[in-house]
Amino acid sequence: MPLPDFSDFQLLILILSALLLFLYGLEHFSKELQAVGSDRLPRWLGLATRNRFSGLALGAAVTAVVQSSSAVSALVVALVNAGTLSFSASLAVLLGAKVGTTATAWLVSFKLTQIGPYLIVLGGILTMLPFQIRVIGRAIFYFGFIFFTLDLIGQSLEPLRQDPWVVQQLARASVPWVGVLLGALITMLLQSSSVVSGLAVVLVQQGVLSPEAAIAIVIGANAGTTVTALIASIPMDAFARRAAQMNTFFNGVAVLLMLPFVGPFARWAIALGDSPDQAVAIAHLAFNLGLALFFLPWTGWFGRRWAPKGEPTPSPDNAPV
Repeated sequence: MPLPDFSDFQLLILILSALLLFLYGLEHFSKELQAVGSDRLPRWLGLATRNRFSGLALGAAVTAVVQSSSAVSALVVALVNAGTLSFSASLAVLLGAKVGTTATAWLVSFKLTQIGPYLIVLGGILTMLPFQIRVIGRAIFYFGFIFFTLDLIGQSLEPLRQDPWVVQQLARASVPWVGVLLGALITMLLQSSSVVSGLAVVLVQQGVLSPEAAIAIVIGANAGTTVTALIASIPMDAFARRAAQMNTFFNGVAVLLMLPFVGPFARWAIALGDSPDQAVAIAHLAFNLGLALFFLPWTGWFGRRWAPKGEPTPSPDNAPV
């Protein structure tokens, strides 16, 4: 259904409202899932101490389900602070979270936002049933709410395709360092790389943003998303703060190494994808998977070399392999 004519101010309010609803849905979906798995989630992440590969897989799986690498990173830092997760093991989980956060871009690129209303109705019905089902129903409701608001964002951005000034400004993000910086700043502001990557894919689908610019933005989002864990670690012990710092180090180094190659990397992803929006999802996954696989063999060394003094030596059964 086409949107009615809006003034610039009304259009801005409409876009901001849709974006805030998306943030609200994402936050509450994450909280509902954590409530469902409040006893299991820390225990599952605790299993990451077995070896670095299980830590990577668990970090990716939990983040893909929770739809927020920022939330998982903050949770990992809290578990390190509580002594549930060792500093060395936390590094593998944080690397896995970077892979899991790419799920949002893939879901949007496959145009699954249209299932939002069905999930909202299903979740609403389940919330009327007994307690255990009710909790799951709330999670499904907010998951549908995320897709519904993403679709709403796409519709609200439709008029921007006809605005030469907006198109000209967004075209600046095609310059790699500008796009990377923009992605980092927006992610620091919104505290969610999932929002930024999802929004970038929607803008490409609407024809407002070029895939080259969107790829630069999602790469920059990887640097901005580390701020959440850094802020969460401030009142915690030295081990938790160091884990948050290492999370920032991983992302920062990867973004700096990629910066000179953003253009060729974007062209490779565009050639590989069936559509421009899928190219963004491919680039997002390839960058984060490459980051994780590059640093994963070094997590044991980082754990021994950069851990604060005083951390108990892990037993051989729990040491990363």
